[in-house]
Parts: sequence; structure tokens; C-alpha cells
Amino acid sequence: MHMADALVSPAVGGTMWAVAAGAIGYSSAQLKRGNDQRRVPLMGVLGAFVFAAQMINVAIPGTGSSGHLGGGLLLAVLLGPHGALLAISSVLIVQALLFADGGLLALGGNIVNMGIIPAYLIYPFCYRPLAGPAPTASRRSAAIMIAALVALQSGALAVVLQTTLSGISALPFATFALLMQPIHLAIGLLEGVVTAAVLTLVSTARPELLALQPSPSPAGLPLRRLLVGFFAATLVIGGLGSLAASDRPDGLEWAIRQVAGSAELANPQHGLHQVMATLQERLALLPDYGLRQTTAQQSAAGPSDERWGTSLAGLVGGGITVLFLSLGALLLGRGRGNP
Repeated sequence: MHMADALVSPAVGGTMWAVAAGAIGYSSAQLKRGNDQRRVPLMGVLGAFVFAAQMINVAIPGTGSSGHLGGGLLLAVLLGPHGALLAISSVLIVQALLFADGGLLALGGNIVNMGIIPAYLIYPFCYRPLAGPAPTASRRSAAIMIAALVALQSGALAVVLQTTLSGISALPFATFALLMQPIHLAIGLLEGVVTAAVLTLVSTARPELLALQPSPSPAGLPLRRLLVGFFAATLVIGGLGSLAASDRPDGLEWAIRQVAGSAELANPQHGLHQVMATLQERLALLPDYGLRQTTAQQSAAGPSDERWGTSLAGLVGGGITVLFLSLGALLLGRGRGNP
């Protein structure tokens, strides 16, 4: 559900940037006041895991579309809403700057749709009430499934509203919404299944991580082993699993194609859109999760070259996300007050 710059006007994009920046500042301040040190090392590893998982698009049967894990709800359950927002925001920033996935002008909107909505709306007002204070495994899974469906529907509706407010005439509100909502219902099911599976593994290894409160005597797998397990999964998913990703358009691209006849809308050739497009082109290390190539190189490149570039992107992106989030967590830790 990564929006491109062509989907938002400068006014809407700037507003979403302001909302995202305010939320990130708030979450950072809240984390500085906290004293639960267990989640600090988790931020980097889980952020990298979500980055890698988002590279695997799974085909949605009978639609010609595909979907991937959003990860915001998963991060909220394991890190709390404040840590989740910082983690998913870091993932989106790395994707936009280094891989040209999602526009720079639309980055604020993507953080709102994939970070703020699941972390600050769906998690506290949907998942927590449904799961209850001490949920059984079945109740937690049911709560996750429902919350994932609501999160994807809410995020999809937010995209439609942002394009409408931007005056994108190629995407009429009613037509666009009638395509976005059903396809993201299917993707929400995928999100729920994957999230429930990961949380089931975590609950077996470190059950206190799902309680969102310090545990005086953590039981189960040592935290270091859990971190190593997530990092190993990141390397496998990013380096190998991404090669098996579906090449079908994701839910947003599919809906745009159904309405406008093309999966992408052209950016205006002047103004802020063009400035952002030029900046992103210069910054992208591995654009579209592949090797930067000239036109001649693109023509001569074979399938093996594309697969190698995708694997490299998965490994590099996961590593950079770990470093980015670990540095941020370290800075927050230094600024944390004594409880």
C-alpha cells in the first residue's frame, strides 16, 4: 500500500508529513520516559524482519493482484504503539530513500496509513479490547484476525480519501473505494494469518513480550536467541524468500489499474513533484529493489541478474534498517530519564 507521489497533491502530502512528524516526535518522547529495556534491541531486528517480509508479495487467487505483510499491527503487539510507529516509519523511510518504494512527497501519508493507523488506532481501540488483559492463544489469534482486517480496511480508505482530497480526477472516490476495500479485505486476511503465526511463535519463546509490562522472571527462550532467530529469518526472507515473490501488482496498484487503465499515474512534469522525483532518483541505492542500470544494461540483463539484484536489496535493506533503528534506539536510551 505504498503510495507514489503522483497520488497526492503538495498540500495533502505536506499535511501528512506534518501529522507523521508530530506522531514520531510524540512516540520518541514517550519511549524516552519508559523503562522497559527489553524492547530496545527488538526494535531493530523486528523492523528489519518487517522490511524483508514486505518484499514477499503473495498472489491473491482469482484477482490478478497480490499482497504483502504491512507489519504495523505485529510491531504494535510486540513493541507497543510508540516503538511500533518508530520501527515502521524507519522501514518506510529506508524503502523510499534507498529503494524508491513509495514517493518522498507521499512518505507522510504512507507513515499515517501503515504506521499511525495500526499503532495508535487499531491496536489500542480494536485489538486490546478484543484480546483482553490475559488472552488465551485462540482469543489472541481471533483478535489479531479481526484487527488486521480493520487495519487494512482503514488504511485502504485513508488512501482513497487522500487521493480524493488531492483532486486526483483519474481516481473517482466511489469507483476507487469499491475496488480498494474488497481487495484489501483479502490482503487483511493474509496479514492476520501471518501476524497470528508470528505471535504464536513469540508467545512460546518469550510469553512476557506479549504482556506489555515488565516481567520480573522472564521464562522461555533467552531473548538473545529470539533476536538471532528473527535476524536469521530476515536474512532468509530478504535474501531468498523475496525471489519467490509474486510479480502481480499489489492491491493499490491493481485498483489503480482497474480505474485508470495503468498501475501508475504520471507525476506532473513541474513543481514539487518533479523535485521530489529527481531527488529520489539520485538517492536510490537499489531502485525498485534491483541494481541501478543504464538502458543498455537493462536490455542485456537476464533473469539471473534481476534475481541477484533482488536478493542483494533484501540483504542490504534489512541490514540498513537494523542499523538505523539500533542507532535511534541507542539515542533514545541515552535520553531516557530515570524511572
